[in-house]
Amino acid sequence: MRMFELERITKETEVRGALCLEGEGRSEIRTGIGFFDHMLDLFAFHSGFDLTMRAKGDLEVCDHHTIEDCGIVLGTLIREALGDKRGIHRYGTFMLPMDETLCNVTLDLSGRPYLVYHCELNREKIGEYSTEMTEEFFRAVCMNCGMTLHINVLYGTNDHHKVEAVFKAFGRALKEAVRVESDRVVSSKGVLE
Repeated sequence: MRMFELERITKETEVRGALCLEGEGRSEIRTGIGFFDHMLDLFAFHSGFDLTMRAKGDLEVCDHHTIEDCGIVLGTLIREALGDKRGIHRYGTFMLPMDETLCNVTLDLSGRPYLVYHCELNREKIGEYSTEMTEEFFRAVCMNCGMTLHINVLYGTNDHHKVEAVFKAFGRALKEAVRVESDRVVSSKGVLE
């Protein structure tokens, strides 16, 4: 079983997470930010991973530290659960429609962190979730996982639908990328770092 648990404590947040790649899409999420909890639930469901994420942060300041630190933890969980990445498909892509919105997420578990993010959002907040934190969350995931990630919301008008489409498509693309299909490392260099 490819799984990992992690506790990250700073002066701003305490985040505890656990991830099992061979899961059933179960989640136990409590970050104190309702919409963000919903997005992580959807990510777990659509990836098929089991995910636990409990965060206590300085929400009296704002949601930035909590969301970013959850991204750091999720990225680290994915990286550590994958180990040497032997046999994984490596690449994943998914095009997801959500009502009027169309989103494409494409990724490479290359070991090289890079984020391309195209998603125009008009609302400042969805519930208590700052929409600008969508990009920051995925940047933290990329940097701590070693993932190249391209997020492109091609069109849409409803910001809730756009963000939800991103999290769902990310889950589906990652599910494809971590799938074990051989006993070799999918790299001409012989290693995915």
